[in-house]
Amino acid sequence: MENMQDIFKRARLLLGEDTMERMAACRVILFGVGGVGSWCAESLVRSGIFHLTIVDADCVNPSNVNRQLMATTRTLGRPKTEALKERLLEINPRADIQTRQELFCEETASSFGLENYNYIIDCIDSLKDKILLIELATRTDAVFFSSMGAALKIDPTRIRVAEFWDVHGDPLARALRKKMRREGRVTAKPFLCVYSEELLENRGEPQAPADEIVRKACVNGSLVHITAIFGNTLAGLLMQNIFTEPAR
Repeated sequence: MENMQDIFKRARLLLGEDTMERMAACRVILFGVGGVGSWCAESLVRSGIFHLTIVDADCVNPSNVNRQLMATTRTLGRPKTEALKERLLEINPRADIQTRQELFCEETASSFGLENYNYIIDCIDSLKDKILLIELATRTDAVFFSSMGAALKIDPTRIRVAEFWDVHGDPLARALRKKMRREGRVTAKPFLCVYSEELLENRGEPQAPADEIVRKACVNGSLVHITAIFGNTLAGLLMQNIFTEPAR
């Protein structure tokens, strides 16, 4: 396709040809393409990731439009993975975007072949499923990154990165660790998380959509500038890893 080289001209100028080649060759799987994961996916593809598998069971509903990349009034009712894939292929038609419209859970975990990926990114909301992914992903040779809770926040300057066991002030991380300790579950290796210590309260009444698969305790308010920063930070961690560790 004409001028395809030009779409990565600025990235190549900064990162160099070797990094761009490694980025194009690596395989990434992303679990959850909502308010955090959808922006992570776009950042990866715009930066030169070619092989990306996106996993999410839900369809686009009206409550997604305020913060999810592919959610618009025109994509309502469509599977999130398919709507996002369409968007990503408009950015890079040569990208290899695989979609899995299903939950990651105990029944499906073995079908994802986590050992076949160089990078695994977790943007799952469900406590049980998130723990399972953490447990399995850290057993692989893949580099693993995870998003903690992005809801109930408004201050972008408080978003941080830390190793999972060093995350402070985040209720999701605290709940994950408590449940893991109680069940005797462990992480096989360290991994970085994106989080924020900020925690506001909902001022409105929550209304969960009837057609959305909700596998978390409650629905909290969230804003796109926070969820997008979480997602872009996850993508940035991946790109930094490729840039600084060429031997991988």
